[in-house]
Amino acid sequence: MKKVLVSVVDDDRFFRDSMCRLMRSLGHTVDVFSSAAEFLASPRLAETACLITDIHMPAMTGLELYRRLVDTGQAIATILVTAFPNDVDRTRALNDGALCYLRKPVDEEQLTRCVREALRPAGSPEEQP
Repeated sequence: MKKVLVSVVDDDRFFRDSMCRLMRSLGHTVDVFSSAAEFLASPRLAETACLITDIHMPAMTGLELYRRLVDTGQAIATILVTAFPNDVDRTRALNDGALCYLRKPVDEEQLTRCVREALRPAGSPEEQP
C-alpha cells in the first residue's frame, strides 16, 4: 500500500501527538504543525494528501487555512475538527468542500473513515464494509 502524507495542524500538542500516533498506526506518513502559518511554510505542503486541522487556533483558524488553500489552487482533502462545533461553521465548511467536520474528542472510527475517503484515488469505488 502506497504511503501518503497526512498533515495535522493544531495548537494543542496532546491532540497533535495522538493524531500522529493514530495515523502512523494506520500506515500513513504524518507531519504535524502547531500553526497554519507553519503548515503553509512547509516544503512538504504539496505532498499533503489529507489535512486534519483544528478550527479554533490563534492567528489563522482551520477554516481560514482551508479557504486559503482553495483560493491558491492547493485544495487538499481537509478534515476540520473542533471542540466548539456549531451548525453555521459546519454548514459553511462542508458547502465550501471540506471533507469532514468532526467534534473533539474525535471518534477514531469516524476519523479513520474520513481519512480513508480523503486518500481514496479519484474515481475508485467506495470500499464496502
